[in-house]
Amino acid sequence: MPATVVLGVGAGIAAYKAAYLLRDLSKRGFDVHVVPTPASLAFVGTATWQALSQHPVHTGVFDTGDADHVELARRADLIVISPATADLIARLRIGAADDLLTTTVLASSCPVLLAPAMHTAMWANPATQDNIKQLRQRGIHILDPEVGALGSGDVGKGRMVEPHVIAEAAASILKCSHVSPNDGSQGFDVSTPRLGAPLDGQRLLVTAGGTREAIDPVRFIGNTSSGRQGCAIAQAGLEMGASVTLITANISPALLPVPQERLTIIEAVTAADVERETLSRLDGHDVLIMAAAVADFRPSVVAASKIKKDPATLDAPTIVLERTTDILAAATTHPHRPPVIVGFAAETGDAETVRALGADKARRKGADLLAVNRVGDGHGFGDVPNSVDLLNAQGEYVDHIEGEKELVARALLEHVATLLGTIAR
Repeated sequence: MPATVVLGVGAGIAAYKAAYLLRDLSKRGFDVHVVPTPASLAFVGTATWQALSQHPVHTGVFDTGDADHVELARRADLIVISPATADLIARLRIGAADDLLTTTVLASSCPVLLAPAMHTAMWANPATQDNIKQLRQRGIHILDPEVGALGSGDVGKGRMVEPHVIAEAAASILKCSHVSPNDGSQGFDVSTPRLGAPLDGQRLLVTAGGTREAIDPVRFIGNTSSGRQGCAIAQAGLEMGASVTLITANISPALLPVPQERLTIIEAVTAADVERETLSRLDGHDVLIMAAAVADFRPSVVAASKIKKDPATLDAPTIVLERTTDILAAATTHPHRPPVIVGFAAETGDAETVRALGADKARRKGADLLAVNRVGDGHGFGDVPNSVDLLNAQGEYVDHIEGEKELVARALLEHVATLLGTIAR
């Protein structure tokens, strides 16, 4: 029988990362039941948790008319709470039982693992620190938050540790005999588990955004790509231990990853800029991920001055286009080709058409993986969830990834790590 893990989800912006954690725990063979707090559903909804866990999801003690908290408490081999907010930590400390999650914890005798996430000031508050101390004395395992970018826009201690760290700690606890909760110790030491960051030491080269091809000094041909997916991939790569070079094409600074030592940002405007910056850096990287929407065509001649309307005629100027370099195809045949190359293919049409176009493109491009996503009419580009079919170089289906761009980024990089051999599936 697989071990049963109850995954509690608190009401914090880091709730979306619990989806990565659920995916990781499930891959390790655990039977995961998600119990969100009612307020957390404002961040990630019930439908998402039910689809990912393949189990019904409830938040209240009386939702079904049965004693769900008793049954979950009886079955649970481990309870993991991610994120554990300041409010949830305080309620656990006093033994509250005002929703299904806190009631299940109170009724259970299995180990409990908390991954706190909150603003720096809340984490540093003496009340929170006293709550943490008391919970540790009862044998609760707690992963201290890290220093990093917070949901408020500030940078400080309070960022939840990464999902793979929590999953590793959970697996370790389940393998070990946990200490009696009444002996005053902290239980199994999970204070600094950093085992096996999936991309530790790897060097990622990522392109993001949309290129602009000049018509005249003030006009250009462009696209509606915001660069959110590419930036999410760069951020996820950093969180998974990699060094990242991010080539940005016309991206808002607000979308860029938090500056840090392992991040290099290169600005590019046109397809030629992206081509030059990408191909010149292949030799120094282990992975290339082409997430940018690079123009397929550009004006063959750029006007030296602004093109004017001719008052003597109603004619419009004719703009002759020429093809740009297929950078992805050039990279796959380059003498300094990185070990792993991932491309993106943005297509329009219905799902069947998009898949067919993607499969044909995968066979032509030669990338190790091609992420095919539908764009236009509210799909793909911009601040919307993404849905991609991941294909191999033969155009064969590998995986379907759907959700917020951060979730897609993390899942995509898990496949990259598998190809690199840094983690096993």
